[in-house]
Amino acid sequence: MKAVDLNLLLPLDALLTERSVTEAARRLGLSPSAMSRTLARLRRVTGDPLLVQAGRSLVPTPYAEEICGQVHALCRDVQTVLQPAAGRLDLASVHRTFTVRAGEGFVELMAAPVMAAVAGAAPHVRLRFVPKPDKDAEPLRDGRIDLEIGVLGTSAPELLTQLLFRDRLVGVARSGHPILAAGAVTPERYAACGHVAASRRGEFHGPVDDALAELGLSRGVSLVVPRYPDAMRVAAGSDLIAAVPRSCLGNGLTAGPASQGLESFDLPVRTADFVISAIWHPRLQADPAHRWLRETIAAVCRRAYP
Repeated sequence: MKAVDLNLLLPLDALLTERSVTEAARRLGLSPSAMSRTLARLRRVTGDPLLVQAGRSLVPTPYAEEICGQVHALCRDVQTVLQPAAGRLDLASVHRTFTVRAGEGFVELMAAPVMAAVAGAAPHVRLRFVPKPDKDAEPLRDGRIDLEIGVLGTSAPELLTQLLFRDRLVGVARSGHPILAAGAVTPERYAACGHVAASRRGEFHGPVDDALAELGLSRGVSLVVPRYPDAMRVAAGSDLIAAVPRSCLGNGLTAGPASQGLESFDLPVRTADFVISAIWHPRLQADPAHRWLRETIAAVCRRAYP
């Protein structure tokens, strides 16, 4: 393919629009002599005079008249592609489907208010929540998912994050459970109870056990289930108690279905708080629709967990 100098497009558009070398030069911040040399080059490239003298003004040739609209459209399209997209987002006309990877607790409590906020502003945007079996960064890298919600648990250095809310573990037990009946929950009373734990990997040991071990105590975990909502349902229907994120109990927007029949209490041991974030790949950082989705989810989370 013969080399084409695309830098000639903007001067050509200015010349065909202004029909004056001086005005076209002023429009592009060039000197009149530089614009004259550019016009001479355009004539050589196209094989057409383009603009010819008619008295004191220049008039376009038939070829110039023919290509004027096309040249203007090309320049507009190039500027649209290369200029930042900020401020050009028309939410009413956005037709996108975003795939979001999130834990079951977030989906159970936040999918409805997030979707309501999205649909209220962008009626043609759809959300697809998918399971979160692990924290592998590859689906973010290759575009299988657009956004992840949760605790950053990958070493992928390029991923970007935005804080949504802070969370902590609390204890839950069925209403009327003996641990709730007699004063403060001490580490000894807590450890003496039967426990159900939530672990995607089926592990019996977790951060609560580490904290108890520092006090020379251990608890008896007799049941492990995959998800926190599962652990809450077991605790609601038995004498086992569970440690779950505070966010699983409900929020300012949605009551947690699994929390019915449960009472919560502060754990008698110290465990680290954890940060729930929106996580995405840098290739979507400047995408205006993706940025709007991130900001919308963050705003909903601020209302739910002030």
